[in-house]
Amino acid sequence: MKETLAVAKALADENRLRIIMMVKDKEVCVCQIVEVLGNATSTVSKHLSILKNAGLLESYKQGRWIYYQLPVHPSPTVSKALNWVMDSLEDSAAVEKDREHSTIVCSQDPETLTRLQRAR
Repeated sequence: MKETLAVAKALADENRLRIIMMVKDKEVCVCQIVEVLGNATSTVSKHLSILKNAGLLESYKQGRWIYYQLPVHPSPTVSKALNWVMDSLEDSAAVEKDREHSTIVCSQDPETLTRLQRAR
């Protein structure tokens, strides 16, 4: 029951759904997520923490950067939830816009992207 509640609560936010769709086919650095969502780093970090605690994302650190991806071995509950989200949002206009934006953003070096974000 606790896992289902955690997953349901984690999915009850548009930004968190957008993050899931961003990592659907690739790993994404926090700075890239910040750029696509247009939210503060602290806000994005909170969303990522909620998704990770619910088992919907995994992360690893590479140097100074933390990358997020879908779980390699999700529980059955998480797997069903992720499949439902991805199937439901695949044709979303907002997701398509994010996909186009993230293609550009993810081609940038994280160091350069972070410097640009700090300068704003």
